Amino acid sequence: MKRRILALVHQHLVPPEDTTGIDILEAEWKMEYDVIETLREQGHEVRVLGVHDDLTGIRPTAGFFQPHIVLNLMEAFAGVTTFDQNVVSYLELLRLRYTGCNPRGLILARDKGLSKKLLAYHRIPVPDFTVARYGRKPVLPKKMHFPLIVKSLFFEASAGISQASVVENAEQLARRVQFIHESLGTAAIVEQFIDGRELYVGVLGNERLEVLPVWEMSFAKMPENRWRIATERVKWSVKYQKRHGIDTAEAQLPDGVATKIQHLAKRTYRALELSGYARVDFRMDANNNPYVIEANANPQLAEDEDFAQSAKIAKLPYPRLLEWIMALGVQWQPHRMGL
Repeated sequence: MKRRILALVHQHLVPPEDTTGIDILEAEWKMEYDVIETLREQGHEVRVLGVHDDLTGIRPTAGFFQPHIVLNLMEAFAGVTTFDQNVVSYLELLRLRYTGCNPRGLILARDKGLSKKLLAYHRIPVPDFTVARYGRKPVLPKKMHFPLIVKSLFFEASAGISQASVVENAEQLARRVQFIHESLGTAAIVEQFIDGRELYVGVLGNERLEVLPVWEMSFAKMPENRWRIATERVKWSVKYQKRHGIDTAEAQLPDGVATKIQHLAKRTYRALELSGYARVDFRMDANNNPYVIEANANPQLAEDEDFAQSAKIAKLPYPRLLEWIMALGVQWQPHRMGL
């Protein structure tokens, strides 16, 4: 079925109509370009609407265009990441179908402290943690011990994460918490550092779930004195990736471990009331014990990113993946949540 699709995109990430002479692989709007152009190649009519801090353009555009579905590629509103759920709530109030996660799931997954409390309640293994609210010093529970890792309570995409995020004493801890407060303007979450492997699992679905192969980030040339973690440079600097042999691929795991991790990913998806599609991030220690680090609702959908690549391994090529995500959006019934 060919659909009319209204794509909501961050204003500064609207792909240009003419990409002649532009290196698309290096463009910051590559994901938006991949998704929009692939859907157009599939015969869909896609209208792109750039949004920053004003929602008033959505209603008249939707009224005129009458989209079958809204392709939601927004990860923030007015530069505030925790406002992303408000955009989706607005779509629901307008009775518009949309792709990706529902507002409640976005709220639960975005707050790393809240999500870990829910997961722990459901006996899903998570690292011990504490939250240092904005402007307050961290207070460690007795059961936590160094090394620890300090991150923003809300930000994703490794924002604010560097080698200095792993701390080994109280002085480093206080300094890093202050850095998160001052540089990102959010509370900080302090977690027990799991020294081991970095794993990702994609999940698709609403009521019925499909789990993708376990994916792993490898650090082939990382010096021994560096922590093997997904820092901001690791995720976004191509030069840094090449220099340190950083790559992602299907994880090679002992018998039964992949199945266990995939099962935990499904349970995490359910516990956080996610819908559409998401990626669950794990760390696995030397004894093959997996811990859920966070769930990323509406993860990156660029064709060469982890989610799409793991789907490809599962015999779900990129155009079919996007079609499935749209079908899930069409099927989603927000008024039935909790019934």
